[in-house]
Amino acid sequence: MAIILGIDPGSRFTGYGVIRQQGNQFTYLGSGCIRVTGDDLAGKLKLVFDGVNAIIDEFKPTRFAIEQVFMARNPDSALKLGQARGAAIVAATQHNLPVAEYSARQIKQSVVGKGAADKTQVQHMVTYLLKLPATPQADAADALAVALCHGHTEQSLVRMAGQARKTVRGRLR
Repeated sequence: MAIILGIDPGSRFTGYGVIRQQGNQFTYLGSGCIRVTGDDLAGKLKLVFDGVNAIIDEFKPTRFAIEQVFMARNPDSALKLGQARGAAIVAATQHNLPVAEYSARQIKQSVVGKGAADKTQVQHMVTYLLKLPATPQADAADALAVALCHGHTEQSLVRMAGQARKTVRGRLR
């Protein structure tokens, strides 16, 4: 069993989603947003860091996954996003959590089935896959999608390792 914390970093809202994975079953544990306010960059990063620490303390995840920075039209926005990511990653490493990073395309492909999915499609599939009674806010849904992507990726790696072992055993006989 693994408890996976997914993070969708942002300079104004950092989404988080926590799921439990048992085999190929995923269970929703919690989600929401860390609201980042103020004008002081250092203060904003401290809010992200403290928020992620509080979430880790509450849910005790065993895995941590975060969306990679993508280069949008505005380089300044990408820089701020990268700094928020850094604050979240440092919080995870202070709790000795392994950190996995996924591109937006990988996350959407894993959850929706196509890498160019829009936010409403991600929200719909997260709601469906986790059997949620209501649609989560967009940033929280994105974070849950990060966590699901990590769970699916780990499942695939375990399956591939099992197939490789079977192949090796078959060749040795």
